[in-house]
Amino acid sequence: MKWKDWDRNLKIRLFGEGTMNVLFWAFFPFMTIYFERSFGKGSAGVLLVLSQVFSVAASLIGGYCADRFGRKKMMVFAAIGESVSFVLFAAANSPWLSSPLLTFFSFSLLGVFGALYWPASHAMVADVVSEKHRASVFAVFYTSINIAVVIGPIVGSYIFYTHRFEMLLTGVIITAILAIILAYFLDETTTLKERVKEKGNKWTSVLWEELSDYRIIAKDRTFLLFIIAGVLVSQTFMQLDILIAVYTSEVVQEQTLVHIGDFKWTISGERAFGLILAENGLLVALFTVIVTRYMNRLKEKRVFISSCLLYAFGVTLYGLTQNVWVFILAMAIFTLAELMVVGIQESFIAKLAPENMRGQYFSAASLRFTLGRLLAPFSLVATNYFSYQVVFTVIGLLAIGGAMTYAFMFSKMEKGSLSNS
Repeated sequence: MKWKDWDRNLKIRLFGEGTMNVLFWAFFPFMTIYFERSFGKGSAGVLLVLSQVFSVAASLIGGYCADRFGRKKMMVFAAIGESVSFVLFAAANSPWLSSPLLTFFSFSLLGVFGALYWPASHAMVADVVSEKHRASVFAVFYTSINIAVVIGPIVGSYIFYTHRFEMLLTGVIITAILAIILAYFLDETTTLKERVKEKGNKWTSVLWEELSDYRIIAKDRTFLLFIIAGVLVSQTFMQLDILIAVYTSEVVQEQTLVHIGDFKWTISGERAFGLILAENGLLVALFTVIVTRYMNRLKEKRVFISSCLLYAFGVTLYGLTQNVWVFILAMAIFTLAELMVVGIQESFIAKLAPENMRGQYFSAASLRFTLGRLLAPFSLVATNYFSYQVVFTVIGLLAIGGAMTYAFMFSKMEKGSLSNS
């Protein structure tokens, strides 16, 4: 699909959301470090879990709100909410006030409004793009996010700790401008039929219906194993902005990265973490298509299990060193594990799902990440009682547990196919 054929809504959103993503990745990865230094590791871990609970609750009703009130209206409402959140965020980190509690509240609010924004945003793509072009359009938006992951952390590593107030004020301005542009230039894409359908439903009944959809997991044992394996291995990549962030900031002081003649590049822990995140985003942006193309030639069983084992090796190696170059190597291994499965997971879920329950299966499959996000911050709490090396090793063992679960799942599938033949 050529750029000139893109709907105006998509062009507006690509530039607006691209700018927002750069801003988001300039502060978000460093928030765990901020909370850990403000509240201690135990309290920070619990607060991050609480923040995720709020976001998960909002995401459960986000789709209903997008249908009930309209895509445009929800996106404008969410953008205004984000702007107000940034006002509180900036106030809590201003020259006149320094309040970690208000910072946590505003950070959680940003997560809630973001969770309300994205279902409407994704639904709008489906509304205005024909099915055959959707994958390519989503790929462009996915690429823009990865570009933000490259730029944002590098910028944030330099300004988050020195010019946080100014950065958050920029957030107020950008989200306010985005809300105005969305309100005046975006077209509504929700049909009247969709709104009438949702009008009779209460949000509580919709929430209950969405939660009850997860009952299908208990009935499909193969799918249940897929979810369990996904939750186990998610404890590795969910640590990117939690345990890895705090560990890197603590163990790297002023370490020399490059020394050639009179030129010497030294970086602190925060900047080392920004570099590691940027590496992850750059590798994803450059190699997703290539790796996915190659993985499609291999058996799914081998890909899923190998990905888990690479995650385990990468995260364990990360916790056994304090050298930035070894961090870079570990992150390359970590990212390869991510890229191996990013292109085949959706098709595998579609293969497991009965045709008439595909939507429910995809909804239930998101539990891998929902539960993963809720459980991941407990790693920070664990570092109060165990060394970083022990915690990283345990997370690596969880990924190996994910590999074993996948192996059992595929064995069960192979036995089932043999008995049916």
